[in-house]
Amino acid sequence: MYRTITKSSWRSSRTAVGAAVAILVPLSFVYLLPMEVPAWELMWFTAIAIYCGAKWLTFVSCPAARHVSAPRALAYLLLWPGMNAAAFLGGRSQVARPALGEWRLAIFNFVIGLELLQAVSIQSLDSRPLVAAWIGMIGLVFVLHFGVFHLLSLGWRLAGIKAEPIMNFPILAHSISDFWGRRWNSAFRDLAFGQVFRPLARHIGAARATLAVFTLSGLIHDFVISAPVDSGWGGPTVYFVIQGFGLLLERSDFGQRLGLGNGIRGRLICGLFVFGPIGLLFHEPFLRFAVVPTLAALGVA
Repeated sequence: MYRTITKSSWRSSRTAVGAAVAILVPLSFVYLLPMEVPAWELMWFTAIAIYCGAKWLTFVSCPAARHVSAPRALAYLLLWPGMNAAAFLGGRSQVARPALGEWRLAIFNFVIGLELLQAVSIQSLDSRPLVAAWIGMIGLVFVLHFGVFHLLSLGWRLAGIKAEPIMNFPILAHSISDFWGRRWNSAFRDLAFGQVFRPLARHIGAARATLAVFTLSGLIHDFVISAPVDSGWGGPTVYFVIQGFGLLLERSDFGQRLGLGNGIRGRLICGLFVFGPIGLLFHEPFLRFAVVPTLAALGVA
């Protein structure tokens, strides 16, 4: 018994240390750059550094990675934004051939994103920067997450590789747990579940592990959103802590009795928690000094 617990604790500690190193090492390079960079560039450097560290962590901690070919490994590391290494690197399985309608949807979302970006003009960036920032940010999400990333998923699945879409119709979420657990950004969900939640849940229980995951997500978003503009600190962390408590409330006996996890009531509570405090996550300094300059640099006007 003692030997088993010790071994399990060691594996969890090693995973936690690996996660910290994989993310903090590339992040340190960003903040040790010898030159001054604009806030919006620092934001993108930070996001890419954290993504690369997390991606590498999922690769080296996946047993299947030890046996795959170099092209398959590079495909996972460079040509797929998802974080489920076991699924992508596993042997070719019976993957359902994507329907034509799914291709059309991905292309449609991509075009919608481009239209939203084109709706942002130099005049709107100057006269209504916050409105333009929101429109542009939504446009980027449609172009990338609902467009390009979905097309990549379709291409890999057509090749027989299991690469589920990053987004799964989040507008259809019937609860907070459904939104964050099944529909929004499966890449972070897979990363958080495999590297943080599962190891922690064995030692501190599922509820505390859930709060830890949402708190970590908030801290990461603070580094990406608040740190580059040196303002709005704590807002993203508070936002995700609210999500964590909302999810626990939904799953509690009280929440179950109120029906917070399904139906109209579940959708309303989900919308209230996800969108009500959204200003904490995407605060004004971030919109003004990171999103607006990004849109200007993209030349969307």
